[in-house]
Amino acid sequence: MSRLFQPCTNFTTILCSLIFLLSPILVSSTCTCQTQVEEQNKSEALQYKLIAIAAVLSSGALGVCLPFMVKNLPSLNPDNDIYFLIKAFAAGVILSTGFIHVFPDAYESLTSPCLSENPWRQFPFAGFVAMFSAIGTLMMESLATGYHKRSELNKAQPFNGDEEISHDHGASHNADNHHIHGSSFDLERSNFSELIRQKIISQVLEIGIVVHSVIIGVSLGASQSPKIIKPLVAALSFHQFFEGVGLGGCIYQAKFKRQTVATMVLFFSLTTPAGIAVGTGISNTYNEKSPSSLIIQGLLLAASAGVLIYMSLVDLLAADFMNSKMVNNFKLQLAASFALILGACTMSLLVKWGEP
Repeated sequence: MSRLFQPCTNFTTILCSLIFLLSPILVSSTCTCQTQVEEQNKSEALQYKLIAIAAVLSSGALGVCLPFMVKNLPSLNPDNDIYFLIKAFAAGVILSTGFIHVFPDAYESLTSPCLSENPWRQFPFAGFVAMFSAIGTLMMESLATGYHKRSELNKAQPFNGDEEISHDHGASHNADNHHIHGSSFDLERSNFSELIRQKIISQVLEIGIVVHSVIIGVSLGASQSPKIIKPLVAALSFHQFFEGVGLGGCIYQAKFKRQTVATMVLFFSLTTPAGIAVGTGISNTYNEKSPSSLIIQGLLLAASAGVLIYMSLVDLLAADFMNSKMVNNFKLQLAASFALILGACTMSLLVKWGEP
């Protein structure tokens, strides 16, 4: 079973490794525009960066592990109604991250005056890339899910030769057994298909989150202004915690093996702190206005925004809001809607502190 998902896991590892390797290149390019002068205090900024690494690491790890930590508590078990509210709030945070935080940054980077007029400011590349990122996510999920479903359909159903023996006194009994056995097999196959879908969802969602987290981490680490870094410590900690809750819920529902769960949890928890460390290391050569940095960062952010928006709307919200438990419970529908709006609005308010 685990071999089926090794390509996805390897792809995630390769993608993030490339991002970390490219980070120094992105931020060390020659700048053609003047950067904004900001108050710098390297020693104080370094102290806040170390605090940021510890705070973001702990909050992200707590968030992504929360679904596994509370699974034995009856009131907070991920299979209970209350967890619909937690996931709705987390999905609102992720949706707001895509619309309010990531996409505007991508648009700003790709329309910067530091880039040439043609073609960057003559075509909405940010929206174009985000759109095709969402389409690509849909196609990848559909193709992967379809492949596994077709594989299951092509397998022969369990067969019992005794069912072919036709005796007058046993024909009805055998027919009933065949019907029950067939229904059980169909249910098992349906559950397997849903498990496949959950595995794909959790892996794709982690890719989208990781891309954004690397860029944010590098940008914060490269800043030398305590006034910029200080408010971002709380904002990013909050951001990482609730993104982790949403991702952790998906990982929990996918029922991965322990080794895979540990890998995905560590990957999410360490991405932003590692980005901050990389940004700190290259802070002396950081130049956020260089054309190559703006283009690559903008394209990656736009792609990440498309993935986050699609995943939050389709895989997290639509799946839960159309779940039979919620459809048949009006109070739960209202509560989940309120939690969704609260999560989206709360995350949107963090724009007040800005991005690094």
